[in-house]
Amino acid sequence: MRESKQQKILSRQVTRRDFLSTSLKASAATFTTGLLPKLRVTAEGQYNVLFFVVDDLRPLLGCYGHPEIHTPNIDGLAQRGTLFNRAYCQQPLCHPSRTSILTGLRPNTTRVFSNSTGFRETLPNAVTLPQHFKTSGYHTQSVGKVAQNLESQDDTYSWSVPSWTQPSSYDSRSSVPSWRALDVEDDELRDGKAAKRAIEVLEEIQDTRFFLAVGFRKPHLPFYAPKRYHELYNDKSFNLPSSTNLPENAPSITDGNFEGFRDFQDVPDEGALSDAKTLELIRAYAASTSFTDAQVGRVLDHLDVLRLTENTVIVFVGDHGFHLGEHGKWLKNTLFEVSLRSPLIVSLPGQTYQGVKTEALAELVDIYPTLCDACQLPVPSQLEGLSLMSVIEQPTRPWKTAAFSQKGWGTGNTIRTDRYRYTEWGRNGSRGVELYDYDADPHETINIANLPENAALVTHLSERLHAGWQAALPDVPERIPVPQTLPWDINNDGIVDIQDLVLVSNSFGVETSDHPKVDVNKDGSVDIIDLLLIATHFGESNNPAAPSKSMPIPAEHAALVDEWLTEARLADDGSDIFRQGIATLEHLIHTTVPPETALLPNYPNPFNPETWIPYDLAEDANVHIDIYNLKGESVRRLSIGFQTAGTYRVSSRAAYWDGRNAVGEPVASGIYFYTFQAGQFRATRQMVILK
Repeated sequence: MRESKQQKILSRQVTRRDFLSTSLKASAATFTTGLLPKLRVTAEGQYNVLFFVVDDLRPLLGCYGHPEIHTPNIDGLAQRGTLFNRAYCQQPLCHPSRTSILTGLRPNTTRVFSNSTGFRETLPNAVTLPQHFKTSGYHTQSVGKVAQNLESQDDTYSWSVPSWTQPSSYDSRSSVPSWRALDVEDDELRDGKAAKRAIEVLEEIQDTRFFLAVGFRKPHLPFYAPKRYHELYNDKSFNLPSSTNLPENAPSITDGNFEGFRDFQDVPDEGALSDAKTLELIRAYAASTSFTDAQVGRVLDHLDVLRLTENTVIVFVGDHGFHLGEHGKWLKNTLFEVSLRSPLIVSLPGQTYQGVKTEALAELVDIYPTLCDACQLPVPSQLEGLSLMSVIEQPTRPWKTAAFSQKGWGTGNTIRTDRYRYTEWGRNGSRGVELYDYDADPHETINIANLPENAALVTHLSERLHAGWQAALPDVPERIPVPQTLPWDINNDGIVDIQDLVLVSNSFGVETSDHPKVDVNKDGSVDIIDLLLIATHFGESNNPAAPSKSMPIPAEHAALVDEWLTEARLADDGSDIFRQGIATLEHLIHTTVPPETALLPNYPNPFNPETWIPYDLAEDANVHIDIYNLKGESVRRLSIGFQTAGTYRVSSRAAYWDGRNAVGEPVASGIYFYTFQAGQFRATRQMVILK
């Protein structure tokens, strides 16, 4: 078999420039880009990534065969890339779909089935797409709506710097219409501001190898866009949906999907929408789509201005489809074709086949491995998608035999083959089944699952549905693993861990070290800044079998981490590097189970008016502290309660006394004693109060 262009690159080494020098008092603003490894993005195969994700965007675009839709910028991207005509989301709801895109895992694995569950709650050790690039030396940053909720949007493991996003509008839907043609400039709206910020970020990171994700909210409801985009269309530009009724013989579970749509001021509380209202909303959706297209164009144009396009992989994707009256439905979250089919365009520098529309079945879970493959990063073994590079290299090659989607956990599961969609509602179809033949019925007007002549076909498709996505994979040549090293992995053992911190610490003040990577910021000396840079990447790995970052550090290192914390706090200038590094060191202390229970000196001592009493617990115990004066009289009892084994040495965890007695009065200056009891352990110390 012919060796692909991508495979030829595999043996080439990654070349990187030195880290920018960083002073001990680096400001928070400088941290945004000043501490990033400056990697030569011109090295062949070592590409940047520009990742666009758009909310509620169906493939209603010029490049998808809808010339009535004005989307010249997205169409232009398709002309220099590969357009996947049959790409499907894994669940047609924002957060579950975006979670699958970002983790490379399907909803049954992520356990994210709604917009409220954070994926770190169900998969705390998941390695996200941007996180994988970050651990491989990329600067990763997000602008706009990339994840659904703030917890996922600001996932510190994924992004090199805090995410930039605009707050959501909290106007009651009942007080606003479903669409507006606004007399405003683009930058007065959230997506315009996101495009502007993305351009600013490109300016800041242009000399760094980067993964930049840009999320646009429109055409999500309400369909608000500047007036000039509405003026591109009139109601005669569009046709009504081919069918505004449920498919004949469809199970009752498919009925209804307005989910807040009727809350809008101008949408009737019940009944079908009029033809005029339907056309009005389709026009507003198209205007919002054109508005988003313009923002995409602004970012792409600036990528060209900076001469970064030739070294950047560009992905454009919608998180799922969207109903515009088909089957009498609006919004998403159904298992019909229009809700599950998403736009997906991938453009690679110098790709052989450009402007190609492929009919290969693709899934949004495939994006993660595709970007790894395109940028010569190892593909994590746990991913549940398949790299699309083979299709990009040969658009007509045989590919997946099916795509899989679902609604919730066990609510509904569907399989899309080249010709059919087969859906089971409830366990084994207990709440109904659907079968649509797109050759004979492209608009899903008749459910043919119950026709006697289709019994064998239904059995066959049911078996394929239950066999799962692995059984639908094509035979593809295995990609050669790409050797990778992390700049933060001092001993090159594949994981950033306590050993790397110890190596940096042992090199403090040493002119020549056996480990050249200890001077992380390349400023000529090894100091606490270098250690904190390592700490901010603690747990990152290029080895899928590496231990979890939540693994406790050995107890013998607790005192050493304590020393690092003290030094870091003394030098702390409030910048992000100190904030993040200190937080990591504190976390390491918390995960350590000390060899014995101990009461440590309070701080400050002398104190006025408050103090913290630190301690170690070798085992779980109920903790309380009694404070006495010199006469042996009780002054105050601090009932801490049940505590798990660990260290309680920092102010956020240590026992706190506000310097008041049991009735809330400040105590006088003098000498006091406190007795600490944890299970069978008991110890007494002296403290001094000076006022």
